[in-house]
Amino acid sequence: MSKSLDRFSHRLSAVFGLVFGSSLNKAHAQNKLARHIVALNGKTSAAEIINNVADCLKDILGYRLFAFVNKKNDGVDVWLDPRMYKTSIEDIIIRDFQIKDIKELTYLNIHKDQAECLERFSLDSLVHYDHKEKNCYSRIYMMPSRPITAFHDDVVRIVLQGATAALSKQIKIQQLKDAAAIDPLTGCYNRRAFEAQLKGHAAGAGRHGKSLSVFMFDLDHFKLLNDTYGHLGGDEVLKEVSRLIRRNIRAEDIFARYGGEEFIAILPGTDKTHAIELADRLRKKIGALRIPFNNRTIQVTASFGVAQLGRDADIVKLVEDADSMLYKAKVNGRNTVMPGLIKLHRYNIDKRSESLIQT
Repeated sequence: MSKSLDRFSHRLSAVFGLVFGSSLNKAHAQNKLARHIVALNGKTSAAEIINNVADCLKDILGYRLFAFVNKKNDGVDVWLDPRMYKTSIEDIIIRDFQIKDIKELTYLNIHKDQAECLERFSLDSLVHYDHKEKNCYSRIYMMPSRPITAFHDDVVRIVLQGATAALSKQIKIQQLKDAAAIDPLTGCYNRRAFEAQLKGHAAGAGRHGKSLSVFMFDLDHFKLLNDTYGHLGGDEVLKEVSRLIRRNIRAEDIFARYGGEEFIAILPGTDKTHAIELADRLRKKIGALRIPFNNRTIQVTASFGVAQLGRDADIVKLVEDADSMLYKAKVNGRNTVMPGLIKLHRYNIDKRSESLIQT
């Protein structure tokens, strides 16, 4: 990053030397832009970096940043000006970045719904700037309020270069963190990372009085599957099942490989009934999965155990309860969820009736 800043300083001097006649104005504008560029390196998230870019372009040029898109290996981050129509620019981003699934887009800032937008605009006046680093590719889409001069053009490119370098650095830092937290086969969190996440989420649920549930599942007769298809076949099943689960849970849910063919998920803000409903939907999807391997098709089922965090916020008991329910699911014939929805609803009805009788 220091080498990038050196290059920026040379470019800044050249740019401002040509534009500003007064040495005082030149120094003031150059210092202002340099401060923004240096500040990028101190940001700790993509959203903070891009917010700084938006502030910089408004501060230096009086421009409004319309959209900033950063494409990484694992998806596309998008920052949108909340005053603009999301649908229109989203269509452009999908086309320009050849995105096949809308889920690849992650919005970094809160934006208003189309009905609440404050302004209309013409896509004919949209311009964009690009910069590429080894691990990311960034693009700024802008709606200029006046004609773009050579000076404006150069400033935008300098800012974009600084932002992309900062984003690249953040991606490298995150990759190092992920290497210690991610199971290399499935791409899920590993057990150590899960336990750390559970502590934090349980503390938050207790502090704010919110529900938190977990589901635990493992794949039925997995040893037989390994004996039949070999360990490579078993690995393929683990990867495909974990991919299916990640696609069908929320971004805020935490999904981890607990060990072998056993997985576990944290569901913040979710009570037991809704956790059971989710587990049953996932169980059906796993059962419908067809996994091609060596000119054969592998099918697999899963057994689920579900538990909800108690008022005492005891995470050890929470995991033990889920594990106990998983064991019951296996005893009850596998390919099922425990406790079952019908049984849970019956229990709730009975408890309400008991309460009314006592009253």
